[in-house]
This record gives sequence, structure tokens and C-alpha cells, in this order.
Amino acid sequence: MNDKVSFLPALSVGRPAAPPTWALLQRQIFAVLDKAALEFADRYTRPDGTLIWRDRWPGMDGSDDPYEGFMNMPLFYALGGSEEVYRRSRTIWDGITWQWTEYGQIHREYDAYYDWMHHGESNLFFYFFGLADPAVLKDRQRTQRFAGFYNGEDAEARNYDRELRLIRSPITGSRGPRHVQTAEDWSTHREILDNYLPPFEDLPGIDRYGMKTPWSDDSTYAEILKRINERQSRGDVPLNLGATSLMTHAFAYSGEEKYRRWVLDYLDAWKRRTAENGGITPDNIGLSGKIGEYNDGKWWGGYYGWRWPHGAFSLLEPLSIGAMNAVLLTGDTSHLDLPRSQLDMLWSLRREEDGRWVVPNRHYDEGWRDFRPQHPMYGVYLWNLSMAEEDAERAERGWAGGVFDAVNPAYSSYGGSTGGHMGFNGNTAQWFRFIRGRDPGYPEAILRANLETIASQIETYRSALNDPLTMDHYRESMTIHMWQQLTPMIIEGLTQLTLGGPMHVYHGGLQLARLRYYDAAGQRPGLPQGVAALVDELSDDAASVTLVNTDPLAEADLIVQAGVFGEHDFTSVVADGGDAVPVSGRWLRLRLAPGATTRLRLGMARFANPPSYDTPWTRAAGAVEPLLGRGE
Repeated sequence: MNDKVSFLPALSVGRPAAPPTWALLQRQIFAVLDKAALEFADRYTRPDGTLIWRDRWPGMDGSDDPYEGFMNMPLFYALGGSEEVYRRSRTIWDGITWQWTEYGQIHREYDAYYDWMHHGESNLFFYFFGLADPAVLKDRQRTQRFAGFYNGEDAEARNYDRELRLIRSPITGSRGPRHVQTAEDWSTHREILDNYLPPFEDLPGIDRYGMKTPWSDDSTYAEILKRINERQSRGDVPLNLGATSLMTHAFAYSGEEKYRRWVLDYLDAWKRRTAENGGITPDNIGLSGKIGEYNDGKWWGGYYGWRWPHGAFSLLEPLSIGAMNAVLLTGDTSHLDLPRSQLDMLWSLRREEDGRWVVPNRHYDEGWRDFRPQHPMYGVYLWNLSMAEEDAERAERGWAGGVFDAVNPAYSSYGGSTGGHMGFNGNTAQWFRFIRGRDPGYPEAILRANLETIASQIETYRSALNDPLTMDHYRESMTIHMWQQLTPMIIEGLTQLTLGGPMHVYHGGLQLARLRYYDAAGQRPGLPQGVAALVDELSDDAASVTLVNTDPLAEADLIVQAGVFGEHDFTSVVADGGDAVPVSGRWLRLRLAPGATTRLRLGMARFANPPSYDTPWTRAAGAVEPLLGRGE
């Protein structure tokens, strides 16, 4: 028990008022998902958490996908969802982990080998457990073990070269770097990759500028594997910056300096490589540390690099993740300069097409190609941490208004229209317009859109067509994505509006935002039953939030935290336009009368604390004593 918080005086705030529509919509989403999450779990998992599915699954692809269908359950609990949703999420994580261990892909509770786009996706489920309950011994020790796979501590998984600050392969995991990929590794993914552009420019008989490649053809597949193993299976790639989230997650549990140091050292290595390459981040580094070592000296053409399969997205996203984690760990926003430099580099290459500015997305042997509008999300992610106008300008330049001016309700987790996102997370730019004061109707619009999508998802997964025992309408390789396609766990609006930040980066970013909440009476994370929250203004030293107690009969006792990881301190509170009240520390306790509404302006000293999973009642670093094995 944290005595400081146990005796924290509560400020009584708010006046009785009719609850606004957005508040009722938030509480409706909580109520629906409390039931739908369990119904979805009942339909697709057994009581032990294993998935009702096939008896074998070969290849490395797919160990991430089942986690993705359920990963928002612990985050939903941390926002204020039910205890039962959290309990079920733990059973499902354990069940999936055991099941894919039996299939042969997970080893020591972690993917044996895959890339960090997919590690990042599956790790989100695990990261969110830290926000749900940092006192779980298994999570803490798993985190330390998993981090050991990438910081050189683990004897079996030698993924990291400490001297060169280099991850030894794009394909890594609990068995270490995988320098040779086999036909079996990609066997379940070939049908999907048929619809991707060529991964190499010299595949016999394949149009290097085409948008399809017949991976399903055995002769073409053999040529692809040969080139992967010659050019792309050894050395470092920017995608590996996703590992910084794992280290930051470990730091939030323990506060151990070695995890912070690793993040900063590894990010610095990529800063240096970018400088050596004339300001462009190279996408392939050999085991000796040389740029383009296995690729004829080319800085492009690496695994998930500038050339294939998603182009600039596969660099800008991990660069942003690494930089944001470094800022979280240090408070130094200059770490954002690396992703800023790549956004600016691409912007300098812009050209006008059909009255709009477009930037290159891919680099081929003859130069930059595939020009398209620059996505605002990267600038939004950076601005969320820096609050700097230069980052807001990065988000706004070249704005494709037809795509980002209105809420996008027709987006899905896989293969849908997301404007560059996945995971039912397609409104980062739209949230940014709202928080900048340009779309006051956004809260209602996003919540209504989320409710419509949830209702559609429920109808779809309930259909006979999607009976897990009989469904056969998916292609063989596509069944692996069915849980993320059918999940009802749509929480984008809840996350953005209550926490005051964009949804996490889907491929492994931590959930970074300005506030989070605890139920003081229940001593658990999340908004108390009946309470809704709307953050509608952010600045470098303040955040404004409206809190509504929709329950006309019961008082609400809640604690507001400055930063999702407690990284900020409160300095003052102004309630409903009154006088500023000085406060201090990362927690603020409030009492809302039945049916009351209050608007607070919370003064803040940002990045005053190291990030931590500490709660008002539990210190994460000392929550449990570790279990030690023989000889430890």
C-alpha cells in the first residue's frame, strides 16, 4: 500500500447536470463490450483459453494473429472494463501461448523466430497486462526473460551484438537469430503474398514494378527464398526498433537502468547509421555493421525496407516507436529528431499531382517511386509527446482532407480501409483535428462509429457462416486472421477520448497518452462505474478534461494519473473556471457527486518521473519477490 495515496485528500468537484451525449455513448460502449468480449471468447475459445481451431499449424507466420483478436481485452479493463473481461484475457493469453507452443512456433512462451512487425503485434496483448495489474509475478518474470532475448543476457537467444549495438537478423526470437529461412517457414503465407509486389527486382520472369508475385508457384518461391537468405536474413533492419517497447515495458516494471540504457544505445546506433548514409536511414546493416553488406552496398532493399513490402511505412513506424520510447524514458524530445529527419527527407522529395502534394514511398534501383500523400499519423505520434508546433506542422502538411477530415467508420482489422492503420484503429488524424480544436463533433461521431462497428462485428461472429466448428469460407491461409477480423473489441474512441492521446501504434507501440484513471473505492484501474471522461485540450503544461458521473444515485471516487505511465506530475487544478488550487505529484483524487459534471484544467510538469507501472496502491518494482532457479 502506498501511504501517500492512501491518505490523499479528495477534492469534491462538479455540479449536477444532464449528462452530455458523448458521456452516455462512452458508458454504452463499456456496457456492450463487457458482455460482447465474453461472448466472443465463449464462441471461439475453450474454457482453458485455447482456440477452437485446427490440430496443426506449420510455418512461422500466424503466431501473432490469434493474440491480436483478444489483445484489447486487458487494455479495455485498464480503461474501466469488467474484472471478468480481464480474468478471461489472462486465460486466453495462456491458452494461445500453450497452443502455439504445441504447434511448434512458440518456445519458452515467446515466438521462436519472426520479425518485429509481428512480434510487436502479438506483444501488445502482453504489454497491456502491465497496465491492468503490475503485481502479477508471472508477467514480471516473463518480461525480464523476454527482454533477455534481446539485450545479450540469454544464453540461447543471442540476438544482440552488444559491441556493435546490432540485432543480428530481421528474424529473431526465443531461439535466437534465424539466418536461414526455409520453405516451411513461409508455407502458410504464400497465398497472401501472391498479392504483394515483388520483394526483389531480379526475379526471373517477374515484372519488378508489378503489384503481384506468384509465391504459390514453386519455382518463383525457390528464387525468392534464395534471395532472402543471400540478402535479407543476416544483420540489422529498422523494423527491429520495435524491441525498444519490450525494453521500456521491462523498465516500467523494474526501473532497472540497463533497460533504459539499451533503448538509448540502440536508438543511437540507428542515428549514427542514418548520419553515415547521408541522412537517409538505411534498411539493411550487415553483421559487421556495414551498410548494404549483403546487398551490393545498397542502403535500400532490406527486409521490410524502403523497397518491400510496405515501403516507407515499415521504417517510419519503428523509427517513431523507438524515438517515443526514448522520450518516455528520458523526457528528452530531441530523440524524436530521427523520425523527424525521415519525414522531412521524404517531404523534400515531394511533387504535386492532381493538385495535391505527394511524397515517395519506395526506393527502387533507379530511385524513388510510388508517390502518395504523406500520412499525418507519424506527425501526430511525435506531437503527442513533444507538443511542438513543428510536429503539428508535420502532421498537417500535405493533408489529404477527403480522407482525414471526417470519422472513418468503415475500417477493419485486416484488409479494410484504414488510411494506413490496422486493428480497428483508423482515426488518429481525425482525433488530432479534434484535439486541435477543429472538429468539436468528433467525440460523438467516433463513439457512434465504434458502436456501429461493434454491432456489426457481433452480428458477423454470431452468424452460422462463422461457426468455429464449421466455417470453411476463408482461404486456407486466411483462417489465421479470423479472430482479428471478427473481434468486437473496438476501443479506439474510448482510448483517445478518455486518455487524451492517439491509440497505440499497432505494430508494437506502447499506449502513450496524457491521463489515466483508477477507481479509488474499488482500488482497481479504470474509470469507476458510471463515469465518463473527455480530454479536449492538450498543451505542454496542461490538459483539460471533462468528467461526468452518469449515475444520479451514487457518488464517484476516482484517482486521475498524470500520464499513462505516471511520467508527469500535476501542478495545479482549476475546476469549473474557479481559482487554481496548487497540487503536486502524479495522482489526484476527486469526488464527483451523483449526476455531477466537472471540467478541469490540470497543470502539469511533463516527464517529471521515470515511467512506471506503479499504481496508487502498488509499487511495481517491489510488488512481488522474484522466483529464483537453481544456482541463482
